[in-house]
Amino acid sequence: MQLPREYIAYMAKQLLKRLSAEGLIQFDQPEYVTEVITQVMLDEIAVEDRINDEVRKILEQHEGEMKQVGASYEEMFKKVKRQLVRDRKVVL
Repeated sequence: MQLPREYIAYMAKQLLKRLSAEGLIQFDQPEYVTEVITQVMLDEIAVEDRINDEVRKILEQHEGEMKQVGASYEEMFKKVKRQLVRDRKVVL
């Protein structure tokens, strides 16, 4: 899922606001903390993009075999992605 960076920064700011309002967190530099949370969220979102890139590379390497057996690219993409996600214990 692709979310604009500005929206992710907004979500990070709202998260800090709620945690602070409920007394669950205290900080001296809210801008810095917001930026750190934003970066962590962006990194997490990028995990799926990296997995998709890896799946494409794997399927490129096996393109000939897929044609021989008549395997659908979309079907194989889903299967390989599911396997990588399972192997890496990633939650998407």
